[in-house]
Amino acid sequence: MTEQDDLAAEVDALGRRCPVPVIELARHVLDVPPGALIAVLADDEAARVDVPAWCRMRGHEYVGERPRERGAAYVVRRLH
Repeated sequence: MTEQDDLAAEVDALGRRCPVPVIELARHVLDVPPGALIAVLADDEAARVDVPAWCRMRGHEYVGERPRERGAAYVVRRLH
């Protein structure tokens, strides 16, 4: 099993600056069912703060950061 096997979706925001990674996450979070995991791939350091803050404001669970060869995958569990 790879680390991506538990993800329902990934949103690629590599090379995009704040606030684009969070905007892309917001656009795609409803593409996965409640309880599922979605990751936004980003190499902008601001995503490390922005994604957890967005989760708090929108009522989703921030699961954590998974390092990638380029940037990181910021994993979110859709709660509603």
